[in-house]
Amino acid sequence: MISTMAYAPTKLGDFIDVKHGFAFKGEHFVDAPTTDVVVTPGNFAIGGGFQVDKAKYYNGPVPEEYILQPGDLIVTMTDLSKAGDTLGYPAIVPESSSVRYLHNQRIGLVRIKDRAEADSRFLFYRLCAGDYRHHILATASGSTVRHTSPGRICEFETELPPLAEQRAIAGVLGALDDKIEQNRRTARALERLARAIFRAWFVDFEPVKAKAAGATAFPSMPKPIFDALPTTLTDSELGPIPEGWEVKPIGDAVSVKGGATPSTKKPEYWDEGVHCWATPKDMSRLAHPVLLDTERHITDEGVACISSGLLPSGTVLLSSRAPVGYLALTAVPTAINQGFIAMVCDGPLPSSYVLNWTHHVMDAIKARASGTTFPEISKRNFRPMPVVVPTPEAVHAFAEIVDRLFDLITACINENNRLADMRDYLLPKLLSGAVRVRDAERLAEEVA
Repeated sequence: MISTMAYAPTKLGDFIDVKHGFAFKGEHFVDAPTTDVVVTPGNFAIGGGFQVDKAKYYNGPVPEEYILQPGDLIVTMTDLSKAGDTLGYPAIVPESSSVRYLHNQRIGLVRIKDRAEADSRFLFYRLCAGDYRHHILATASGSTVRHTSPGRICEFETELPPLAEQRAIAGVLGALDDKIEQNRRTARALERLARAIFRAWFVDFEPVKAKAAGATAFPSMPKPIFDALPTTLTDSELGPIPEGWEVKPIGDAVSVKGGATPSTKKPEYWDEGVHCWATPKDMSRLAHPVLLDTERHITDEGVACISSGLLPSGTVLLSSRAPVGYLALTAVPTAINQGFIAMVCDGPLPSSYVLNWTHHVMDAIKARASGTTFPEISKRNFRPMPVVVPTPEAVHAFAEIVDRLFDLITACINENNRLADMRDYLLPKLLSGAVRVRDAERLAEEVA
């Protein structure tokens, strides 16, 4: 098995070029899905990687030389966040049978020079490392919008092991990433299943309609719950709902809370804080709607400054501005800033129901938002929103099923956090030669 050792540093520009993208015209961007997706900085994950769920669709002319190919290595050269969250980070263009990805301006396409012995997957991991990240941020221009350039990227000095060594390192780290991606797909499938059950039971009322049509059971619904269902629908402000069910304002079904930011100038509120304190930025980083931790933590004194205090596990968080619509279920007690509507599920509806209801009515929530600088949904406008309140038995049966799905989602997230920690631990050590490939393979197998 190959083992690592240190090699003489060289500049990235000795073996790669970075090509600018094309300025696709805004008049051709559309909301409806098309077969062309323009890659933007929003497609880059913090820490590196491609995010497929943030598609910017395009319906206009496309120069052939700006069509990206699966496996292409790209970097983002512009970032709107103050901290430059994704600036300079790499991604690999994914395989897709439904769309083609287009090379937009301010996205760099990394091209390996002729006869340069460099592996693109190894380069991906090299561009995720901390020393490269420090170089990019230290040489970036701009304050509100951060920029880097092909020249600055190519100036970075690094060691380049032999090609076989590069591929071995990429293989070890790639195995961990493959497992992470497998867990992500599993978690996404579980989320879709939970939403499908919610829609069938509580939006389309399929079990009630099936029973009215003569069915004696319904897939996913326990038989005693099905047997207790009515066979007729009755009018409500939301349209026909099962007889015996109710429609209430969401503010009557849950406790709606807001948050605050204690003075950041008082260290007694923040230093050595032990309680999670969430902002919409924490939500923006979630791959799945479960909040396990936050970037900042707050002390008991800090919590005491927030009227809603420490919200219990199982609270549903909805970002109410900048932007409206981030959604998650807290898995730990959490305090929040002023950018949220928090729903404490202390009434007839459990958190799994409220989370799926909120996702289902998100368009209506956004329609109630107002504001000149940026849209915001106030608690006053949110509380009257109508929600169907089924019988306690139906709600309890749904929670039993979906809570198990979210336990599995949480397990996937926890495993991915362990795998990512191992990958991030191994990355600089493999690149520096401090850890041999065969030892890294053994560690990766133990964690995976």
